[in-house]
Formats: sequence, C-alpha cells, structure tokens
Amino acid sequence: MLIRIRSKDGNFRYDLSPDDDISKLLEKILETSIDPDISSITISNQPRGNEVKISSLKGQTLRKLGLNHGDLVFVSYQVKSDGTDDAPAPSTSAARPNTAAPKEAKRPWELVQEDSVDTYWRSQSGKIPRERDSRFCKHALNGMCDYCMPLEPYDVAYHKEHAIKHLSYHAYLQKITPKPSASAASQLPPLNPLSYKVKVPCPTATHPPWPAGICTACQPSSITLQSQPFRMVDHLEIASLDIIDRFLQAWRKTGLQRFGWLIGRYEPYDKVPMGVKAVVEAIYEPPQQGELDGLTLGWPWEDETRIRQLASQASTSLTVVGYIFTDLDPTPEDRTKNVYKRHPQSFFLSSLEAIFAATVQRANPTASRSSPTGQYASRLVTAVLTATEDGQVDVSAYQVSEQAVAMVEADMIEASVDPGIVRVKEEDRTDDSARYVPDVFFSYKNEYGLEVKKSAKPCFPVEYLLVNVTHGFPQNPSPVFQSTAFAIENRPGLENQSLETAMSALNRLEAPSLYPGSESYKKIELAKWLSDWHFVAFLQTTQLFSNDDIKVLMHTVTSPTLLEDAKSIDPVLSTEGWHTLMTFTRESAPARPSSSAPSGGAADRMDDDIPPEVFDQIAADDAARAAAASDSGGGGSSGIRICPHCTFENDHGGDCDVCGLPLA
Repeated sequence: MLIRIRSKDGNFRYDLSPDDDISKLLEKILETSIDPDISSITISNQPRGNEVKISSLKGQTLRKLGLNHGDLVFVSYQVKSDGTDDAPAPSTSAARPNTAAPKEAKRPWELVQEDSVDTYWRSQSGKIPRERDSRFCKHALNGMCDYCMPLEPYDVAYHKEHAIKHLSYHAYLQKITPKPSASAASQLPPLNPLSYKVKVPCPTATHPPWPAGICTACQPSSITLQSQPFRMVDHLEIASLDIIDRFLQAWRKTGLQRFGWLIGRYEPYDKVPMGVKAVVEAIYEPPQQGELDGLTLGWPWEDETRIRQLASQASTSLTVVGYIFTDLDPTPEDRTKNVYKRHPQSFFLSSLEAIFAATVQRANPTASRSSPTGQYASRLVTAVLTATEDGQVDVSAYQVSEQAVAMVEADMIEASVDPGIVRVKEEDRTDDSARYVPDVFFSYKNEYGLEVKKSAKPCFPVEYLLVNVTHGFPQNPSPVFQSTAFAIENRPGLENQSLETAMSALNRLEAPSLYPGSESYKKIELAKWLSDWHFVAFLQTTQLFSNDDIKVLMHTVTSPTLLEDAKSIDPVLSTEGWHTLMTFTRESAPARPSSSAPSGGAADRMDDDIPPEVFDQIAADDAARAAAASDSGGGGSSGIRICPHCTFENDHGGDCDVCGLPLA
C-alpha cells in the first residue's frame, strides 16, 4: 500500500505492506530527514495534535495501527545536536562545549559523483548570447532589450533555426526543473526513470502478486511511442582518422564484419546549447567471430573490468563511450564501392541492433543528481560503419530512447524478420516467464496530413525508438595516443600480438640503449611508438609490468606534452617492468655475422642501416660457394672457366654464357 508522509523536509510517498512493522516506516522517515533525534520523532494523523512518539509503537504493524492505502501521516522531530548520539560512549575527559554548526545529512541523489562534463554544465547558466540588433535595439551599448538579451538553452526558435533536432541533456534539465522556491517540491529531482514492469507486490496488497493477480494500482499504464525530446550525447567525435582506418583494415583484408568498443571521454560541445560530445581515442576489439553479413560476439564482455580500469589511468581519464561495428557489402559491379543499404526507405538501425543497444545502455546508466535513484539514461553511443549513397564508407551514430530501454527491461519487444520492424511480444502469465504487455500506440501523419494514432501491436517501425547523434572528425587532430602501429588484439591470422614482435620493434628503435636523463631524438621516437592503446593493453597481459608500472606507463604515454621533451618518457624508463622488458629484448636481439659484414670506415657507418637478414643471406651464399669449391677439388682444376671479357664463371668451355665471346 502507499503511505504518504508530510514533514518539514517535504512530502514523500512510500510503498509498504500492511504487515510491515512500524520500524520499516521509521527507516523511510530517517532516509528523508535531516539529522533527526530518533527519540523525538512523532507521528500523527493531524497537522496539530494527536502526536505519538514512534519509539512507543515498537513491534506494531501498520495494519494494527489502522493505516490504509493512501493515508497521510504527519511527522515531526527535533534536530539532533552535535554532542547528542543514540548511544553515547563513556568518557573520562571533561566535556567540551561544541559550537560547530550541525551537519546536514545528504539525500541519496546528492551523494552521486557525476561526470566532469556534468559538473561543468551545472556550474554554467547555459544562456545563448546574442549580438546587438542594429535594426531594433535603440538602447545604449551597455543596455539590453528583448531583441538582444540571452536566450534560454531550450529556446525552440533557436533550435529550429540551427536545425538541432533534440535538446541536450542539461538544456532539458533546465527546462523541466522548477524555479527555486521555499517549497520542498522544488528541491526534489525532476527526472523519474521509466518502468513498464508490474509492481510486485501490489501497493494495495489486496490481491496475490503478479501473475496470480493484477489491478490498476500495480499494472503499468498504456504506452504512446514518441520522439524523445532530449539526447544524452549530442555529437560523436573521432579523435583521428587513423583510428577508423586501422579498424577497417580487418574488413578490407577478409570481407568479414567487425565489432569494437569505443574508448574515450565526454567533453562540452559548443555547437549545441549545453551540449555533450563523446571523443573517441581508441577502439578495443573483443573476441568475436566475423561473418559476411554479421558477427558473433561473446557476451557478457569478459575483459570489461580490466579495460575500464586501464582506460581510467590515462592522464585524462577515459572510459567506454560506446561501440562500433561494420555493415559493408561490396557491389558486384565495382568492388571499390559498397551497397547503400541503410537509408530512409529501408532502415537506419535494425530491430535486433536497437534491442542490443537498449540492453547495453541499460547496463551502463549515467550517474545523475537529477534522479531519485542517482542514475538516469545512458551515454553509450552506437556507431555504424556503413555505405553512403555514392558507395563510400561513413560513420552513422545513434542512441535508443528511454522508452526502448524500459520496453527491453520489461521483456516486451523482440526483433522481427524485417529489420525495420519491431515486434511486440504476447502477454504471458506462466510463473517462470510472466510478462504483462500494456497497450502500445504510435502516431503518424496519414496521406491527408492528419495526426493518426495506431496500435503498435503486433509490430511498429524501429524509428520510433531511435535518437540521432551527429558525428565528425576534428579539423586539428590532437589524439591522446600518438600511434596505431602495434598489432590489434583478437585478430587471429591477420595480426598476432606477441612479445617477440614487440621486442623486435623495440630493438629497431634501440630502446635498450636509452636511459633516463639522456637527450636523444630516439627517445621521442620511442615515446611515439609506446603511445599506442593496443600495445599498453597487450603489455598488461604479459605480467612483466606490475599494476603500478602499468599505471605509470598509461599516464605517461597519454600526456599532452609527451612529444615536446625527450625526458617525458623517463618515468617509464625508470620502472622495474621496463628494466625486465629491456633485459629480454637484449637477449632476443639477433647476433650479426662478423665474417660477412663489410669493414672499413664508411662501411661501418652503413652497418646500422643494413638489416641482419641481409648479412645472413650473404653468409649463406658464401658457405654454399665454398662447399661447392671443396667438393670439386678446388680452384682452377674444377673445370670452371672465367671469361676474360666479362669475368663470368662458366662451368664449360667454348663461348661465355653471358657475353657470348670465346673463353680462350
């Protein structure tokens, strides 16, 4: 049943059972009260009079006290002083007067640690500045009127003029948040997470719980699908074109589709009032099995905890901001172009992809102080690499609405054979898989331009669940990771990550000869090569570096000033893990053959530029030539005739095989 509480902290509603002890109600009162003295809490059925101390009602149930569904209980209490505790401990010291002000207990949503971009926008007004209008402004330069005063961040005309389809998250918050006032209602969170599940147990407690019974108090209301007015992320920015190019290499070589998690951060976006953009710095590819028209992905993601922890250790903390997958199919006529399959006449995201996006967003909520649960919606972005109308490859970015997430949570929808259609499931009252499906509607404009509402059962278009997100690349790229040269994980047969490959590359960079404190351009080259997300993630799995060493490596190679000074890489060169890796690198370095290497002053300087494989080939040729000479009895008696004209060695008499002149 529903019990309403009114106190000096505001009005609250709690779902309780009639058989609950009065202590359950006391717990709810304490959650929303500011530093109360428990012994002074009283309840009453009137604003004044009939107060009864709640401590005297211990052991009684709400039903026994006569409380019914919807009853209003008035609560009063005295604030606990700093020197007062529920169970004061004995002390031998003299009591000291405490003049400090009492600390106010924070409510659950006030304890949430939000993302830095949310903290930034909460400190800003978000007003849209406007220049002085030369035609209508008649005031002085330091004046202001209706034609030049700043606009609210949710101004409808501004969004329509700049073709901004959705409000940003913080602009939407400012729109729905009531103005500050003395009333307690203005201090409550304005957002309420959607839920389409049956309330179990029923608040009225008048019937058996679902699926044995249901009533209007516990069943969800009917659903009308509509475009979400806001979006959690307004823009997807890829920090560097090389990130996408390296991700596409696997598809270019095999033709199989690929999937990857987007590693990045959230920043303010100035193209939208109070906007937020997701900046992608790397793509991590989990174990997967690609196919020509899809892929199989391991779920749940096993390495998620490790990757999130590693990303958070960057100089600018990173996290998982979304995921990306390919949907590319070359045209039979021209293999350099791809089939244009995602367009307004077909679909943008298939129903299966939309349900997967809702599942992932539900598992990754955003911390928010504007929700009573401390969480609301998700900022994970779905990116698709697909063909454009002219056959080229481009990125498309989306999110699914909160209605989609709530419907997936309630197990109400499923994918259909037609990728552009979502199917509504049938109601199920079995105990193991009980599912209640309320009425679902969607509206559209008919051929006469009239708004028509239609039932979404048994199916409806997937576009009603999507939220568009713009995307792009920066004009002046400055990625956190400076290299993408190292092999990418989980690409068996294409790119194999191994310690031997890493040590071979470090040998070419002469890493074993570089030490902290030295000034060398080779240290900058080494720093650039080490600044690779895939290399750092692989190195963590080798167990050569401790957790502290990996933290130093990650923080150093993601520094914005990494390539400005050769000494920037010194913290990495000083770690124990690096010394261990360099020991293995020195031992694995191939020895150069001394007999075949050229000698002399100039030749010694050229020695560093000749790969060891060339020396090995020269030594092998010399050995084969010496063996052939020894087998034939040596020198001039072997029957070899040297041409006096071109010096070619012939194994017969007569004319030379090269120049054709006589050998005699």
